[in-house]
Amino acid sequence: MKEPLRLLRTRLLGCYERTPKMEKLRDVFGQMLNVDLIQMTLSNSRDADRAGKIKIRPVLLKGEILFQETTYRGTQVFHKNYTGGELLPRLTEYMETLFKQAELKGKREEATVLVGKKGTVTVKRKKCPEGESKADTNAGSLSHNRTKRYILQEGQPVDFLIGLGVQTPDGKIAKARYDKFRQINRYLEFIEDVLDRLPSDRTLRIVDFGCGKSYLTFAMYYYLHRLQGRDIRVTGLDLKKDVIEHCNRLAKELHYQGLQFEQGDIQSYGGADAVDMVVSLHACDKATDYALEKAVKWGARVIMAVPCCQHELNGQIRCDILQPVLQYGLIKERISALITDALRADLLERQGYHVQILEFIDMEHTPKNLMIRAVKEKGTEKPSKSMMPVKRNCDIDEVAEFLHVAPALKKLLEKE
Repeated sequence: MKEPLRLLRTRLLGCYERTPKMEKLRDVFGQMLNVDLIQMTLSNSRDADRAGKIKIRPVLLKGEILFQETTYRGTQVFHKNYTGGELLPRLTEYMETLFKQAELKGKREEATVLVGKKGTVTVKRKKCPEGESKADTNAGSLSHNRTKRYILQEGQPVDFLIGLGVQTPDGKIAKARYDKFRQINRYLEFIEDVLDRLPSDRTLRIVDFGCGKSYLTFAMYYYLHRLQGRDIRVTGLDLKKDVIEHCNRLAKELHYQGLQFEQGDIQSYGGADAVDMVVSLHACDKATDYALEKAVKWGARVIMAVPCCQHELNGQIRCDILQPVLQYGLIKERISALITDALRADLLERQGYHVQILEFIDMEHTPKNLMIRAVKEKGTEKPSKSMMPVKRNCDIDEVAEFLHVAPALKKLLEKE
């Protein structure tokens, strides 16, 4: 048998020894496993070596509705298709032995399943207001190689997208804003991936540095508060007074009570003592370093930064060995930018973060589209310079010495 023995045992026992907990899990999964399902996400794993996360979505193969199970294990991703009858006991077993949380999203209904330390099962369900009228539109988009399914879908009106001119009132994407629509959805996918690392038992505090026109700030609020039901408080900060006034006016019109905007600069901002998530998108040059330093100081659980205009190291970098390469201005500029972000990532690793550098869709299609996403490692709530092995600390210093550079973030963190 290819399947684990415990899965076989679960299938057999499911017929004869169903506990109340198992019945509760089977009921909610059984009711959501149909053509109206958009996606399920099982997260908060107890054993990352077995699976860090699993996603389920319906697919149409040879005229039959199946459910594709996508398993994320480290850097590997595995896909397998099951019928609803085959998948149901698997989902029950996963929640009993592996995952603590499941998010289920359908056209008609959404549900959240939480499994406590003592095996208690909590299910929260809510009806989708527009589900009845749009339920049947899912069947035509289930092909195995279908077009990408976005978190915010074209044809479904979203208030902030309409307010910002991305959508028309009937849900169509404005032709000149389609790149922005894709960017917003990509951004929400990055947040979705780390959702289980953000607190769900209290108000979630978020600061967005250099928010600008705030397309992504509004998207983040809508996703976390409206779609995920989180109690959140978001502050957007920017230098431009007219932009801040416009964003506050729109937030008020949309009744986004937990979203506010303030005028100010990142370096001197002191409007919070503790923050769960820090966002900094296209903050210019050392402004990104100030944002990262504040995030570390606050002990933020999640950091998402898209740096811009990394001029600092371009003016410092000197290396005789690399001089044949660095003599070309454009090459030097791009190398300096990449080294700046790599050192930023390493410095965050020192502070107890797991860091990824990801490709972020930029609506201007410029090379400045790298995102630094850092997630606080469990058990490292307070920053410490001694968290990483001594050799790793020396590696960063050796690189800086080799290139004759002194990154702003390194100096800021050492000052702290």
